[in-house]
Parts: sequence; C-alpha cells; structure tokens
Amino acid sequence: MGRNTPKEVRYDLLGAKVVENLQKRHFDAYYCETKEDALKKAIELIPKEDVVSWGGSVSIDEIGLLDYVKKNYKVIDRDTAKSPEERVDLMRQSLLSDTFLMSTNAMTEDGVLVNIDGNGNRVAALCYGPKSVVMIVGINKVCKTLDDAVSRARNIAAPINIQRFKDLKTPCYLKGSCANCKSTESICNQVVITRMSRPVSKIKIVLVGEELGF
Repeated sequence: MGRNTPKEVRYDLLGAKVVENLQKRHFDAYYCETKEDALKKAIELIPKEDVVSWGGSVSIDEIGLLDYVKKNYKVIDRDTAKSPEERVDLMRQSLLSDTFLMSTNAMTEDGVLVNIDGNGNRVAALCYGPKSVVMIVGINKVCKTLDDAVSRARNIAAPINIQRFKDLKTPCYLKGSCANCKSTESICNQVVITRMSRPVSKIKIVLVGEELGF
C-alpha cells in the first residue's frame, strides 16, 4: 500500500529535503519511509566485525535495532553491570566502541542536530571517540529553526525523558514542564549543537518517515 495520506506525503517531502541538507553538512544521511526499512538500512551501516554500544534512546529500540545488535554483534551494554561502578566503567568503554547507536533530541530542516544530556556520555560519543555513530531519527524531531530545535530538546524531549527515571525528582518530573532548574539531578547539563560531521561521514543518520522517540 502506498503512502498517500496527507501526513505521509508531507513527511516524505520533508524527509527528502532534510536528507539533502544533512548531506551538504557531510553527514551520511538516508530517508526511510518506515521503521522496517530503517532497520534494514541501519544494519547495512554496521560492519559485522564492529563492537557496538549505544546511548539512551527509545528510537533505536522502537525499530528493533537494539534487540538486533544484542543478538548479532559484540556489544558493550551498561545495563549488564552488577554495580554502579561497573556501569560507569562500561559507559566509558562505550566511548571507544566501533559503532555507537543513538538518536537526536531535535534536528533543524537545514540539517543541524541538537542534543541535551545529563551525564554527557551520549553527546561525548557523538562528538568524539567511536569510529562511527549511527542515528535513528523520527521525522517528528525535525524543527524549522535552531531556536525551535533547542526549545524542543528542553521543553518536549527532556520532560518526557525524565519520566523514565523514577528516582529523579526534578521540577520537570513533578510538573511536566521545564523550569530551567539547577537541580543536581538535572538531565539537562550539556546542550550540544552539531552543525557538521567531522570526520566526513562519521555520523550516519537514518531519518524515518514515522514518529519515533520523544
């Protein structure tokens, strides 16, 4: 069945435009209409011999990529840690993985990425360390301007994301809205804007014509 609903048509038109702009910024970028196609493309981008790790991402789980790499690759999985100290060590090891999987909190139509992080391990891997970063990004994360993208990261992504962490009682956890807090439990400690990929093609982006993550 073809994609012919007004929303699907809009997503496909916008996706083609955003991918073109990402490529101009030296990202490897691909547009996939569905989650199933996105999974196939992501697998193509990860060499079989790679050690794979990931940052916190609902999107990579929603397309089935997380489950796939756990079954088919050597992985560094912080959730296997038996102590908080071991968990931190695994997070550090993941910075030297071959391929790091993640999403982005927001993206502009002209191809700039915005990410907000608590511990910094996810944005650290995006900036430096792993040989390759593979991003799975739902079309719902595309924003018109950089200001819109920063606002989305802080006012939509973070207040939803914090609900996954029941032990962090920040204002956005309690109220559902960003209070620009200075809490020691804040998950908004680093805001990273990535305007280009360096080295060229290090960051590979699979933009999906469906709503993924938050």
